[in-house]
Amino acid sequence: EVQLVESGGGLVQPGGSLRLSCAASGFTFSSYAMSWVRQAPGKGLEWVSTIFSGDGRTSYADSVKGRFTISRDNAKNTLYLQMNSLKPDDTAVYYCTTPASPTRGQGTQVTVSS
Repeated sequence: EVQLVESGGGLVQPGGSLRLSCAASGFTFSSYAMSWVRQAPGKGLEWVSTIFSGDGRTSYADSVKGRFTISRDNAKNTLYLQMNSLKPDDTAVYYCTTPASPTRGQGTQVTVSS
């Protein structure tokens, strides 16, 4: 059974930083691309970033490019999202996803507010 457990969210002031983690299990983590998506209050899901298996190539939404960095540790089956220069518009529940399964974790809340 695929399980994705996100953590690391919280309340941060504008301009601050957070590092999100996603612990994955139930599939061969190193073989799959992994992504972060987010859902702001009252809005639909928004793709944030993807890191591919193999070469580790990354891709970012324009809204986070230059501020967020996605990474993965295949030895630990863990996905990360380093978020810097946070803005109020980054407030959302953040989820990790994989094409290995339609399963979504419980997400982690990020709130950017002064």
